[in-house]
Amino acid sequence: MNTLDALIGFFSPEAGLRRVQARRALRIAAAYEAAKPSRLRKNPADNRSGDLVADGDVETLRGQARHLEQNHDFAFGILTTLVNNVVGPRGIDVEFQPKTWDGEIHDELAARMNALYREWAHRPECTRQFSWAKTQRLLCNTWLRDGEVLMRHLQGSVPGLKHRTATPYSIECLEPDFLPVDYNDPGRRIVQGVEKSAWGEANAYWLCDEHPGASLNWRMKRRRHNAANIEHLKFVRRLHQTRGVSIFAAVMNRLNDIKDYEENERVAAKIASAMVGFIQKGSPELYEQHEDWDENGNRTLDIRAGAIYDDLRPGESVGTIQSNRPSGLLTPFLETMQRMAAAGTLASFSSISKNYNGTYSAQRQELVEQWSAYETLSLEFCEEIVEPAVRRWVQMGLLADALAVPAEVDPESLLHLDFITPVMPWIDPVREASADETLLENVLASPQQTIRRRGKKPEDVLKQTAAWQKNCKTRGLPPRSNALPFPHNRPNLNLNRRQLCLKILVQHHRCRRQRSRYLCV
Repeated sequence: MNTLDALIGFFSPEAGLRRVQARRALRIAAAYEAAKPSRLRKNPADNRSGDLVADGDVETLRGQARHLEQNHDFAFGILTTLVNNVVGPRGIDVEFQPKTWDGEIHDELAARMNALYREWAHRPECTRQFSWAKTQRLLCNTWLRDGEVLMRHLQGSVPGLKHRTATPYSIECLEPDFLPVDYNDPGRRIVQGVEKSAWGEANAYWLCDEHPGASLNWRMKRRRHNAANIEHLKFVRRLHQTRGVSIFAAVMNRLNDIKDYEENERVAAKIASAMVGFIQKGSPELYEQHEDWDENGNRTLDIRAGAIYDDLRPGESVGTIQSNRPSGLLTPFLETMQRMAAAGTLASFSSISKNYNGTYSAQRQELVEQWSAYETLSLEFCEEIVEPAVRRWVQMGLLADALAVPAEVDPESLLHLDFITPVMPWIDPVREASADETLLENVLASPQQTIRRRGKKPEDVLKQTAAWQKNCKTRGLPPRSNALPFPHNRPNLNLNRRQLCLKILVQHHRCRRQRSRYLCV
């Protein structure tokens, strides 16, 4: 009620009340229908900041997600599918492309950098337990399951650490437990263990020396680490959110329900598999004590396979309990629940449920739409974890003079590199190969792009092809020296002889003109 309403209500309460009611009715009529609470819809809302929402739930969700991975095969399959498509079995590989001052790729330096990088990637982390590919898979799995993961750069001289290669650089992988959620200090702008600037930029991370869940956590100390040496990869859906939330957060209740329902169905089916019988008795006065009664007065029956009951009492009959387990509704119900869980975890339903029924068009459509989610996660992981590690490796290699960069190489081009991420698999190899052939023939893609889309390195393919042809020549086998740039271009057998000869001549003439522009062996 404003001042005018109060004044009118003082002299005429009825008129003032009508004004207030009319204004309220106009305000309600102009609101969104979804914003109106009703008996059927309570319309829950939470307008707190992302940090306040996650403050008391991050650790709980993290623990439940780890429990699901350890004890639920379906949750384990979701994480495995995501990691395999985001990082891949070989990890996100790197191909260096240093260039000279003229803009040409320096092949010798590129080969040396690739070789040194492969040697460093053999055991890059400080515990010397995992390769770089396995380290990436573990980091990705922790990121998706726990919602966040940290990686610390160990450069130069580090007390107690000996770098394995000539490049003085290693990494340390940390679970989010090392960064305490409950450590807040408004005076120093420390929010959930992260010290921030006035603009929200992370200046430092307050990390524990030991895992809080370890047996020696009573010796745990919290130390300040400069944010320049820490990479913090987190799964967030809110701006200004400091800590990440597990990817299972939206579907955790559904996964628990699926787990309980499956267990109940298994127990019911197990009970139903054991035949249960009963004896329907007659009138009580027909029964007397016989030799087949035990000392407690209970009747004993010899039940075994193929047994025939020929000593039933008058009025008795043998019956069995029928069971309808396993239920015929189990499969469609689980498929529906799995589809919803797949939608909430950015995973493919066919992959996590191992259900590959459907036509080629349906599978292709699902794969194309799903692969954008995998590429998004893969790009985020590459930008936050792989690329910073590669850049530090190059910088420390230059400082330690381990790369031996020639004078004709542009130093700024040392960080020119290509990341080889997991590629979309083929559903129908013939159609996929035909599509690549069409792109190459119409100069819409280069052979290098086609090779990288298959997850290979062009330089390795050239070397392996040259070695194969050299081996064939040594053994007296006819090498494929006249291979055309489009080896899949085969004549259409439905053409007549004249049309067939003309097509072969046109293709041969076109290939001769473009031989210098395509990969020819």
